[in-house]
Amino acid sequence: MIVLGFDTATSSTAVGLRMADGETLNLRDDPGEGERPGHTTRLLAMAGELLAEAGIGWSTLDRIAVGVGPGRFTGLRVGIATARGLAQSLDVELVGVSSLRALAETAAEEDTLVLAMIDARRGEVFLATYATTGELMSPRALAPEDLGSIVTQANGRWLAVGDGAVRYRGHLETAGVVVPEDCSPLHEVSAEAICNLGVSAPAVAAYEAIVPDYRRRPDAEVALAARVSRLAGAER
Repeated sequence: MIVLGFDTATSSTAVGLRMADGETLNLRDDPGEGERPGHTTRLLAMAGELLAEAGIGWSTLDRIAVGVGPGRFTGLRVGIATARGLAQSLDVELVGVSSLRALAETAAEEDTLVLAMIDARRGEVFLATYATTGELMSPRALAPEDLGSIVTQANGRWLAVGDGAVRYRGHLETAGVVVPEDCSPLHEVSAEAICNLGVSAPAVAAYEAIVPDYRRRPDAEVALAARVSRLAGAER
């Protein structure tokens, strides 16, 4: 099975192409500080580059795998809309993969419990916990001060990965959690992991079934609700 997989849950764009023999080609676009994410402009171009590198065409693909989050709202919308459009135009299978599960997949070690964390902004992180046997706690949004209570729910060596772990390193290390160096690739959502998980994930019957895993209301909705509330208060 040849799988094109990508993730846009963070500011980075990660694209992978898993060949039938299991070899995976990868590309990443990591915006610099102050730069905008390149999901909209780079995603399809990066996929095309991988196909060209492999010497195959779009029609050779068997399946599209996409990270569904949780993560950045705009990035998820771009990634999932692109995945749906590609799958429909190519008439291939489509699967959704948890971005946190893909993050944990790269860091999984024997006898190690993994905190997969994506910066949710608004002073929160999207977080799920994993062991080598699978998911321990399902994805949710949490404040950093609540991280210590998560760690105490299970005994073992804890490893935290993701841009959320980098941002809230102090809270985690105070709770005895190991956080790799900021530059470690363990903090990146891997397109190779998206592809590998996408091989075994069940394909959806309808492309519309793949939707973003927001875990909370989008920022735009929160801002609109606050504005409406202010206007209503001013009219009283």
